[in-house]
Amino acid sequence: MSVFISTVPSTNLLVNLLFDPLYYFSNSSPAMASRFRVLVVLSSAAKFTTTGAPTGWYLPEFAHPYKVLSEIADITVVTPKGGFSQVDPGSVKNTATTDSLSHSFLRDNESVWSNTGKISDYIGRGKEFDVICHPGGHAPLFDLAEDNDLKTLISEVYEAGKIVAAICHGVIVLKDVKLSNGQYLVADAPVTGFSNEEEDKVGLTDACPVLVETELVKMGGRFEKSDAPFKAHITVAHNGRLITGQNPASAPGFAEAIKQSLLKA
Repeated sequence: MSVFISTVPSTNLLVNLLFDPLYYFSNSSPAMASRFRVLVVLSSAAKFTTTGAPTGWYLPEFAHPYKVLSEIADITVVTPKGGFSQVDPGSVKNTATTDSLSHSFLRDNESVWSNTGKISDYIGRGKEFDVICHPGGHAPLFDLAEDNDLKTLISEVYEAGKIVAAICHGVIVLKDVKLSNGQYLVADAPVTGFSNEEEDKVGLTDACPVLVETELVKMGGRFEKSDAPFKAHITVAHNGRLITGQNPASAPGFAEAIKQSLLKA
């Protein structure tokens, strides 16, 4: 017995399309809908210039946003220099038995951080992206904190009405970012990041050229943190367009907050 499946649109569909041209797009499946675009910014730094110790991007702070957002978005990864970006070896060790999602990401996606674009090549293209996202690790303190191209790009994305997101030490990218009205992006906004207390507890305060909490407060940000060090905390400000996470424990919630803000946009 054969089965015939008609490919001719139903009368109701034709009528709906005739009188409402947007009917197809509003009623199509998620697979048919256009995908979001996310720009992830990683550091090119591979060591503490103050101590020589290795560093890089912190595994769960990239892995969780990547896994969650890749379901609904195309992801482009950039660094100051382009090319390879190093994962913090300590983050691989610290999550070896506690975060299978991050380790599957590390195993299966090496090309994502091995062939990054250059931040400078995206100046003037901020409006092409729905989100600009910054994972942490101590590495951003040594290059992204003072990267003027990145500051320009962050402002472009935000002023195009899109989302700026950063977690842990990645929040240092917001240092000195100003909008066209001359105001700091974080001014009077609830923000979080790796706290000074947490930095003290991991014994790296003196090795850091800048401290995330200190810099956010200097710019008028309303710094928040969890009720105990290393517990998750996430802030969502500016109608969902400024999202920050405090530390590695915040990575799953941070990723979900970005996704929800995208879907509500």
